[in-house]
Amino acid sequence: MSLLSRRQAVVVFLAFAFAYFFSALLRAITATLSPTLTQEFQLHARDLGLLAGGYFLGFAATQLPLGTWLDRYGPKTVILWFLSVAVLGCAAFALATNFSMLLAARVLCGAGVSACLMAPLTGYRRWFSPAVQLRTNSWMLMTGSFGMLSSTLPVQWLVPVAGWRPLFWGLAVLMVVAMAVIAWSVPRWAPAAGETPAAQGSYREVWRHPYFRQMTPVGFFSYGGMIAVQTLWAGPWMVRVAGYDPLASAAGLFTINICMLATFWTWGMVNPSLQRRGIHTDTLIAWGLPLSFVVLGTLIVAGPAAGAWTLALFCMSSTFVSLAQPAVGMVFPASLAGRALSAYNLVIFLGVFVVQWGIGLLVDAFSAGGLEEVDAFRAAFSVFLATSVLSYGYFLWSRSHNRPESP
Repeated sequence: MSLLSRRQAVVVFLAFAFAYFFSALLRAITATLSPTLTQEFQLHARDLGLLAGGYFLGFAATQLPLGTWLDRYGPKTVILWFLSVAVLGCAAFALATNFSMLLAARVLCGAGVSACLMAPLTGYRRWFSPAVQLRTNSWMLMTGSFGMLSSTLPVQWLVPVAGWRPLFWGLAVLMVVAMAVIAWSVPRWAPAAGETPAAQGSYREVWRHPYFRQMTPVGFFSYGGMIAVQTLWAGPWMVRVAGYDPLASAAGLFTINICMLATFWTWGMVNPSLQRRGIHTDTLIAWGLPLSFVVLGTLIVAGPAAGAWTLALFCMSSTFVSLAQPAVGMVFPASLAGRALSAYNLVIFLGVFVVQWGIGLLVDAFSAGGLEEVDAFRAAFSVFLATSVLSYGYFLWSRSHNRPESP
């Protein structure tokens, strides 16, 4: 099952999960802080979308060099260097006095935590069997849901007591603790037998692979869009469309993230069994992803009547496409795993940035065109739905033409 002992595998997983917890918390915290930041810095919807998307812009900018470094130097060395950048980003956010400083710090935070999922997945590709890789991927995402859960009501309760700036100082300190845990527990990286840097391959092999291309549009729009809604637009939808107050919105985000936690835990439990029965990733996405389109359409039609539970159902039904990430990694040899996983992560987080900022731009544009705010949100989400359906259509077309061997 594993090249590590059972005890060592558990310790390594927990060490990486601890760091990923804070990565996910940072990713989602702007949804909870959006009313506070909007009031303090007089932000428009486009500013809020750009600020939240700045995390993903910094995240995406590092993915290509990150993949090369992971394959060459290993998860432990790379994640420690990157987390030091995240510590600086949290400190800079705590010190920010205007929108430009907030945005720059947010980009720095995104760049700093960009190895928190790719580093462990690269290690798991070499250390664990395919079925266990699917399980550990889902449980890493479950850990991320814990982080997002902590970014909702706990943050909402802490901000009036301590303020949002001390909160970011605290995050900086906790990330230093995560670095210490990883330095102590994660094994050093050694090249596989017969592996040399020259034999590792290049990104060209990744970009040209038909399976990678098949999964790219759904990763960009459906997976990236789900994260964009979960980490930002669910909050403004509940406040500005459904009429929630900030505390009720935080409670709604708590509901969404606890549902996501349960969903990823379930995926981790059932994935090995599905693999043994020959039910592969492509089949699950083909049959399951359309559920998210139905739910998103219901959200748009219902408008103010659709709140936290509809948003939670949309996010849960979108998790079928989360299975694509480890599947892409398993299509490639272990020597290319870092680059394959990082390249696909780049696709996803570029999608998050585009959808987060794009929805904000569309809301402002539709409002300027004369629509009421509720209808402007519904129109913006309709554009998002259309792009998701088109990307799914490409997935089906590519699957029928390429017929790659899916994991």
